[in-house]
Amino acid sequence: MRTDKGPNLIVEITFQFSLKVIDYTETLLVDRKYRMADQLFRSATSIGANVREAQNSESRIDFIHKMKVAAKEADETLYWLELCMTSPHYPCCRGLMADIASISRILSKIIGTSKRFISQQ
Repeated sequence: MRTDKGPNLIVEITFQFSLKVIDYTETLLVDRKYRMADQLFRSATSIGANVREAQNSESRIDFIHKMKVAAKEADETLYWLELCMTSPHYPCCRGLMADIASISRILSKIIGTSKRFISQQ
């Protein structure tokens, strides 16, 4: 990760979200919900990985691409969390739902701002 800049909010938020998802998926594993735990773990932790990768992008276009991949992973994560919230067979994940909604909004704003910056050049 780049250390030449100050704290990066989206990097920190997605890292903390990944930690929360790890805890939640550990609960799913104890309950023997292996497939859901795996799907959710993969998509949710991928958000932060792509955001972090974007910090070292080669160009503004590459940055936008990586952030779009993170946004797609966030949307997939929302899907898995909605299934968990809707099914009576899964533990509540209301906090994770709020977190992913916030992350999605931030990613959307970052992508939009970055696109506008390119079009102004």
